[in-house]
Amino acid sequence: MKIPKKIKRYCPHCKTHVEMTVRSAKRRDRSSLKRGSKQRAMARGLNRGAGNHGRYSKGALSSWKRYNKKKSKKTDLRFTCPNCGKTIAQSEGKRAKRIEFV
Repeated sequence: MKIPKKIKRYCPHCKTHVEMTVRSAKRRDRSSLKRGSKQRAMARGLNRGAGNHGRYSKGALSSWKRYNKKKSKKTDLRFTCPNCGKTIAQSEGKRAKRIEFV
């Protein structure tokens, strides 16, 4: 996917439309457990001695049935405002194997 290096977008901090520089951020993997569920799992083991009920006893990823089905990752673009220097993240990414800034 070809993306221009500069795109005119609205800056919510300046409240104006400006030509922003575009860069691609590295997509980080989200933790499989959120904060609340981590605390629940810890409490479950501490209080009644019941452990984690086999929650973390899954096999290796390679043995999963639907492992590695998707061949592309979603784009994670960051737009930097030249006036205020604030960075705005892309609201919704599109799937692409490769991103090229033109």
